[in-house]
Amino acid sequence: MTGELVSLSPMQTLGIPIALIGAVFLAVGAELQHRGVNKVDAATTGNAKSGLSVRQLFALLRRPSWVIGSLMLGLAIVFQLVSLYLAPLTVVQPLGAIALVITAIVNARVTKTRLTRGTIRSIAFCVGGIALFVTAAALTTSTLPISETQLVIVLIILAAVLLIVATVFVLFRTRATAIFYIVGAGILFGFVATLAKVVIERVQTLFIGGFHITTGDWLTVLCIGGLITAGLAGTYFVQTAYSSGPPDLVVAGLTVIDPMVGVTIGIVVLGEAASAPWWAAIVFVVAGGLAVYGVIQLSRRTTDLSAHATAKTTPAADKPATN
Repeated sequence: MTGELVSLSPMQTLGIPIALIGAVFLAVGAELQHRGVNKVDAATTGNAKSGLSVRQLFALLRRPSWVIGSLMLGLAIVFQLVSLYLAPLTVVQPLGAIALVITAIVNARVTKTRLTRGTIRSIAFCVGGIALFVTAAALTTSTLPISETQLVIVLIILAAVLLIVATVFVLFRTRATAIFYIVGAGILFGFVATLAKVVIERVQTLFIGGFHITTGDWLTVLCIGGLITAGLAGTYFVQTAYSSGPPDLVVAGLTVIDPMVGVTIGIVVLGEAASAPWWAAIVFVVAGGLAVYGVIQLSRRTTDLSAHATAKTTPAADKPATN
């Protein structure tokens, strides 16, 4: 009945720490991949900012930092899939934003800089918003059987998104900025998480009910194809974004857009908050606003610090060599 709290079972609650572990792998993997892409971009003649070339993609495979980072991101995906198997999408998907906090700390260590009060305040907004959102989601959302109509809706939306993103990329790739690649990747990965949840639920149903060639089975196959397509396109966009922006900015954009897309689909299309009381919607909006504000402020401060560092090093680079 609407208005009643729906608490998570112990097994579903286990999805929360698993999602947090995945966020750690995501943050470290992003840092290492960013380092590898920058090295390849500097060592090749192509401009990775307008899209990585085939030559640059193969060159990444020879970079240990990029390979190790990719392995960590692979582990992050595994942990995310396990968390999606255990808990509702609206509970575990926002936890990926913790990767931004970890990335900020890792970058501070790597660059040997201290986190400012503004950065710490932004992190507090981010973590506080996420904690409030997850608590409300854990008490009010639940995993429901996914209908064929819901599958069709998700696939239609994904097809439209892929068409729009591909068209914009082809027409404006030479003028595209890091923001375009980050937004595109965030939207695509939001669908990857959603489709992964859908596939997990459908496979469970197929194992229980037996494998029969039905419309639902073919829709599941289409979901797997859409998941792979969106995942590959999103990964390509992320690698290109690394060449035109710091990892903090990339992770900040992904942790805002990815959860927003995934949670919106989970609530609107999959109906995971159908039994939530009226006040849950207010909590979701407020908590989401706090987390988004914190992430945006953190990404802005990271961008400002990067620009300041570049401005400080540029005059030194223009000085004649003395040796």
